[in-house]
Amino acid sequence: MPSKRNLEGVKTLQEKFAQAKSAVLVNYEGTSVNDQVELRSALTVVGGEMFVTKNTLIDHALGKGKWTDSLKGMNAIVFSYQDAIAAIKALFQFHEDREKLEIKQGVMADKILSAEEIEALSKLPSRQELMSMLVMRLKGPLYGLTNVLKAGPRDLVYALRAIRDNKSESAV
Repeated sequence: MPSKRNLEGVKTLQEKFAQAKSAVLVNYEGTSVNDQVELRSALTVVGGEMFVTKNTLIDHALGKGKWTDSLKGMNAIVFSYQDAIAAIKALFQFHEDREKLEIKQGVMADKILSAEEIEALSKLPSRQELMSMLVMRLKGPLYGLTNVLKAGPRDLVYALRAIRDNKSESAV
């Protein structure tokens, strides 16, 4: 019979998985405490969390057998609560800078993701970048229309100015 502490740990993990928009399993073996503190603070800024617990509890919380092959070594789960991709981007930024983490698997919307799929997600533009791109795309035709509508009066002014300059040159 499982201990009360382990049952509470599984329940906590299940709640975190339910709240998270995405989760990534990483092997943090070889990272120093300072590295972990830096990673945790980077994740907190983007609405994520790094959670360290026993592999067996992770296996039970996610569903027996989903990550069983990856649950070897010193593992932690990186949860992303606000934006599904933001914590993954921060995790990969840390991974590229330090080259100490091993990204194993992930889960997003009840779909198990491979390390390659997680890496592809980390290369997507952030939500803020996508929103600014959308605004620029929507503004583009309006700027073009404004320039077309201004072209007639502007061309008339240029033509009148050219005639005035031409007459002033011929008068001299």
